[in-house]
Amino acid sequence: MPTDFSPRQAPAARPLTLGYVPGVTPGKWIGRWTERKDREVHAYQCGEDAVWDDLRAGRADLVFVRLPEEGFIRPADLSVIPLYEERPVVAAAKDSAVAAFDELDVSDLAGENVLDLKEMGGTDVGMEVVASGAGLLILPMSVAKLYSRRDVVSRPLTGVPATRIAVAWLEGSEDEGIEEFVGIVRGRTANSSRQPSVQAEQKTTARQRTKERQGRSGEKPGTAGRSGGRGGAKGGAGAKGTSGTKGSSGKAGPGSKGTGKSGKPRRSR
Repeated sequence: MPTDFSPRQAPAARPLTLGYVPGVTPGKWIGRWTERKDREVHAYQCGEDAVWDDLRAGRADLVFVRLPEEGFIRPADLSVIPLYEERPVVAAAKDSAVAAFDELDVSDLAGENVLDLKEMGGTDVGMEVVASGAGLLILPMSVAKLYSRRDVVSRPLTGVPATRIAVAWLEGSEDEGIEEFVGIVRGRTANSSRQPSVQAEQKTTARQRTKERQGRSGEKPGTAGRSGGRGGAKGGAGAKGTSGTKGSSGKAGPGSKGTGKSGKPRRSR
C-alpha cells in the first residue's frame, strides 16, 4: 500500500481578461500586474462598437474604452473611470497641403473632404482612402500612430472635441482582481493602503496580533487572585493594629498611665 501522497493544491485563479480599443497600449499596466501578482492576464483588442457588449457578455472582466469629451452618460450597470485625454490629429496624403503645416485648426480644413470613419468601415480602410488623396481623416493621435503609413502624414488639430480613454467594469463585480488592476492603472504603488491585497494583508496581520496578545495574557493565570490575596493580608490578624486592636493592647493596663483625663482624681476644694 503506497504511503507517499501529494497534498491537494488550490486551483489557480482564472485569468483576468482585458479588452481594449485600438490605440490603447495596456502593456505597461500588465507588466506591473505581473510583477505583483501570480494571476495570469489575457488581453485582446476589440472594436469600439463591440467593447460594451464584450463587457456585459462576460468576455472581458474590464475594458479600456474611448469616450467623447462631452455628452457621455455612464450606464447604470457599469463603473467607469476616465484616465487620460487623447489629442486629435488630421491624417492626409503625404503630398497634400496639410503636410506643409506643423499644426492646423479645424477652420483650415474648410472646403476639404473630411471623411466619416464609420462610413469607411474601419480605420485601415479609411487610411487607404486618405493615402489616395481622396480626403482627410480626423482621429485620435494614438489611432493614427497605430495605423501609420509612409504615404500618410498626421498633424495635430485644434478646434475639435478631444476623446478620452477610460477603464470600465460591471457594477457589483466580486472579482478583487478588477479593483487591483484598476489601482495599478491609476498609479497606486504595491504598498498603497487602497489596494485590496494590502487591505487584506493588514486585516490578517491585525487578527494575528490580536491572537498573540490573547495568548500572552493567557500565560499569566491567577493575576487577579494574587492581587486579592495581598488585599486580604492587610486586613488580617498579622497586620498592623486598627482602632480595634489598639483598644485591646496592654498600654491601658492597671499599672500604666491613664489614657484620659478621667484617670486623674479631682482636687477637692
